[in-house]
Amino acid sequence: MTEDTAETPVRLLIADDHPVVRDGLSSMFASAPGFEVLGEAADGAEAVRMARRLEPDVILMDLRMPGMDGLAAITELARLGVTARVLVLTTYDTDSHVLPAIEAGATGYLLKDSPREDLLRGARAAAKGETVLSPSVAAWLMNRVKTPSRQVLSRRELEVLELVAGGNTNREAAAKLFITEATVKSHLLNIYAKLGVGDRAAAVAEAFNRRLLTPQSPEGT
Repeated sequence: MTEDTAETPVRLLIADDHPVVRDGLSSMFASAPGFEVLGEAADGAEAVRMARRLEPDVILMDLRMPGMDGLAAITELARLGVTARVLVLTTYDTDSHVLPAIEAGATGYLLKDSPREDLLRGARAAAKGETVLSPSVAAWLMNRVKTPSRQVLSRRELEVLELVAGGNTNREAAAKLFITEATVKSHLLNIYAKLGVGDRAAAVAEAFNRRLLTPQSPEGT
């Protein structure tokens, strides 16, 4: 019954900017039957490079990392056609993190304080292409489906769109929100898809139409 697990272990890449977290996860999975840890990455860019070289089955991806963050890395992996499943492993379960990660291509979303068995089970399920969600994230998504919000954009997406509406470039918006320019682009793509538009100007106009944005008085008046 366990022959394929023994013959074909799940090959992992761990991406997290905290060495202690990387070491802990690496030790946990390396000591568990049916897993092989191929390497560790300290940021999103390194994770993308290592994923292309090592071809893991599953990437355990933190979201908040310096330089290229986890969301930008997930987007880039999808763009490059990397087949590894991405299992987000983070401390954040808010709407501004969950939906963008899933929409960018993540197979699952677990919290770092999940029990050991849940992490092992989640990684195995992700390797098979199954959706893996922590209970709190699953409950939040179910609630969203049952009671659709009038505000279709996440808090972060609204922040990006407000800055774009104010005339900021992607680089300027990234600097003001302390995120990468790639993450801003990813948020904009999500915004376009949610609003059914194809560019920045149309997104701003549609957001005003839906009253997601409200006209601001000129500064100093």
